[in-house]
Amino acid sequence: MALHLVRHGPPLIDPTTPASSWHLDPDEVGRVRELAEAGVLPERARWVSSDEPKAVETARILAGDADVEVLEDLREQYRPAGWVDAYAVRVHRSVIHPDEPPEEGWETAGATRVRVARTVRALVEETPGDVVLVGHGTAWTLAVAELTGSPVDLVAWERMQLPDHCVIDGGEVVRPWGAWRSG
Repeated sequence: MALHLVRHGPPLIDPTTPASSWHLDPDEVGRVRELAEAGVLPERARWVSSDEPKAVETARILAGDADVEVLEDLREQYRPAGWVDAYAVRVHRSVIHPDEPPEEGWETAGATRVRVARTVRALVEETPGDVVLVGHGTAWTLAVAELTGSPVDLVAWERMQLPDHCVIDGGEVVRPWGAWRSG
């Protein structure tokens, strides 16, 4: 059984609304189709997505005819509407100080990690085969650390693409972010 984590495709950014309400950029959907055609996703799997539109839309493209379950607890680290300058600095601060919100109104990294890891573990435990989860960069970065017992890899987070894919099997990353592009 393998756990496939997929980061959503490129969103259509609207800084006046929360990122949790953004949809896929229709001009960039081809990038999601590239992942679908890369041959790295399992033919048979349980498909589950965050309830954010960009993740659900990505999952439906990738899953083809398969059903996609939608779970709120796979959402990204919450942040309110408004463009955030130095976004990466805020995410780094959030990881370094996981119990402090990096910006007013943001969910803490600690709360995100607990919420997402609890949900992922439950899905893996109740599913006999492969699981494909479609969600978000920070949430997946925190989940990978929790599931593998390793430190949060901010370098991997910075390099993660839209979309991207990694595989965890037996508590170990067996296919890192971005490896799908090289075959």
